[in-house]
Amino acid sequence: MPLDFTKHFPAVPQEFKLRTNTGCSWKVTVRLMDGRVTLDQGWATFAVVHQIRIDYMVKFKLLTLDTLKVTVFNDKGIEVVTKCGKHNDAFTMNV
Repeated sequence: MPLDFTKHFPAVPQEFKLRTNTGCSWKVTVRLMDGRVTLDQGWATFAVVHQIRIDYMVKFKLLTLDTLKVTVFNDKGIEVVTKCGKHNDAFTMNV
């Protein structure tokens, strides 16, 4: 996210709660890096559980100073609806 994003905050929060279209909530840490606000710990697992791919678009909407609504669109522009998963389920393999 561009550094201009921080103008909406008295101070950049150390973590955000991500809320999805199915009501799931996840916590991710925030880090300032190279002039950008970066979602850090927790984001990679969130992306795996919600099956976010390289060619998908992710839209963030600021709900409160520490909560972002996350909407994911696939490569055809259709909103992706993923049931809530668990952090531990993100890396299990189906055999």
